[in-house]
Amino acid sequence: MIEVLQQFHPITQALMATLFTWGVTALGAGLVFFTRTVNDKFMDAMLGSAAGVMIAASFWSLLAPGITMAGEMGQIPWLTAVIGFLGGGLFMRLSDKFLPHLHPKMDMSQSEGIKTSWQRSTLLVLAITLHNIPEGLAVGVAFGAAAAGLPSATIGAALALALGIGLQNFPEGTAVSMPLRREGMSKGKSFALGQASGMVEPVAGVIGAAFVLKMQGILPYALCFAAGAMIFVVVEELIPESQKNEKNIDLVTLATMAGFSVMMVLDVALG
Repeated sequence: MIEVLQQFHPITQALMATLFTWGVTALGAGLVFFTRTVNDKFMDAMLGSAAGVMIAASFWSLLAPGITMAGEMGQIPWLTAVIGFLGGGLFMRLSDKFLPHLHPKMDMSQSEGIKTSWQRSTLLVLAITLHNIPEGLAVGVAFGAAAAGLPSATIGAALALALGIGLQNFPEGTAVSMPLRREGMSKGKSFALGQASGMVEPVAGVIGAAFVLKMQGILPYALCFAAGAMIFVVVEELIPESQKNEKNIDLVTLATMAGFSVMMVLDVALG
């Protein structure tokens, strides 16, 4: 797989990888064709697992390589990491504040961002779309960083990141399509809106790869920025959402650790 990817331009690599992550989102959304509901315990465990994957990916695939790369490029590693990491979190906070969206299982009165008259379905899609932006960006930056030729960033690590994000995209697609189906929307439209939430990832991936290829001096900052954005999503959304039902907290915690372990193995094995 790595040898095949190396034949393509880094932007093409990022596009292929994020098309894969989008495809997994569509697979998750496709559950609406087989059932109208998903067991809450199973869904919470899936969200917990997704959180674990993103935490591990943020460190092994983004933050740690960014810190190492900063040292290789003559920067102050800890300062680069802090600036990039907090910058990613601030970017997501501002996006969360202004972009209208609604998290699953919430009433319309609990919608966030600028108030609009948009339909519930649109706001649900925007909530997941908002959180898919840093994921696509992270994959693009990782492939762009691998092209820089520095030992701290490899195409194997970028591939591991894409695989991990793909795995955790499955429950995200389901989290959009299932509530819409339960509300009476057709299977086809529920699926279409569910998979649409992942469409932003190829766009963000290409932009991220192109940006760091043009400005390689900011590579360490970009990697840490993506890590900060992803951690914001985990802490602000995935973990609270997965632990709303107190009866499932132990299961969700174990699922989070399992997701973390899977991503850790992928990164160590491929990176």
